[in-house]
Amino acid sequence: METILQLIVSGIAFGCIYCMVAIEFSLIFNASGLINFGHDKFIMLGAYIFGGTMVNHLGVNFFLAFTVALALMGLFGAAVAAGIFNPLRNMPSDLYAVMGTIMLAKVLGEVARLVWGPQPFTVENFLVGTVRVGDIALPRASIYIIIASVVFLYLQNLLFKKTKIGKAMRCVAQDKVAAAIMGINVSQNILLTVAFSSVICGIIGIMIIPVFHVEVNMANMIGLKGFAASVVGGFGTVAGAIAGGLFIGLSENMYLVFGPAIYKDVVAFVLLILFLLIRPEGIVSRTSR
Repeated sequence: METILQLIVSGIAFGCIYCMVAIEFSLIFNASGLINFGHDKFIMLGAYIFGGTMVNHLGVNFFLAFTVALALMGLFGAAVAAGIFNPLRNMPSDLYAVMGTIMLAKVLGEVARLVWGPQPFTVENFLVGTVRVGDIALPRASIYIIIASVVFLYLQNLLFKKTKIGKAMRCVAQDKVAAAIMGINVSQNILLTVAFSSVICGIIGIMIIPVFHVEVNMANMIGLKGFAASVVGGFGTVAGAIAGGLFIGLSENMYLVFGPAIYKDVVAFVLLILFLLIRPEGIVSRTSR
């Protein structure tokens, strides 16, 4: 029973990570009609800035390093929007923007390798240890990931429903032409949306440092599973991202009760294929959105 409870908590933690990746996908897709296929390297960059530069190199405390890293990720996202998404979103084919994000990911990987070196590293004493609840020992990192994800989702809900910027993002997501007619600067809105999604990637990158070593390919699998979560949950919606992320996170962890761990990573992609064949609209169907 203790093992199952530990798997459930770990599954929820990873599900929260997948749902945040899926939200990042959905935000950019709704704002620009494009998909960021380089977001795994955005996640990597957030981890490198936080761990490689702010903590290990400059010796900054965790809270300040977290704040500065997210601010830098927001500025980086705004620059990417100005240099890639806005110029390429009106091109004859979406392939231009897709190739732009893929090539940017390659560039980021090489930059990280040149700046921080090819060797993996970690951040000492960052979210390490366990928390005991009765006879159950839960990883401290999993607890913090769940708490951070819940806080983030709450603040994001406030942003979208209570602020002018958030309402403008929702308007652009609904209809870009109508939003422009109503006086909303669509290009500026896309810039803010990509900046916000980059901050999300920064949060993900920092939160997974205790789970994975910081290295160039640390987020490859998380990025793919986040995309699977967005499709399984219902592409393009926050509710779908949450549902898909938690469903995949719990499914792949509960699989460990019955099957060998070596095949755990296959679970997300098997579910993706099954949903595409049986329920392509995802868990949150169009009539429920």
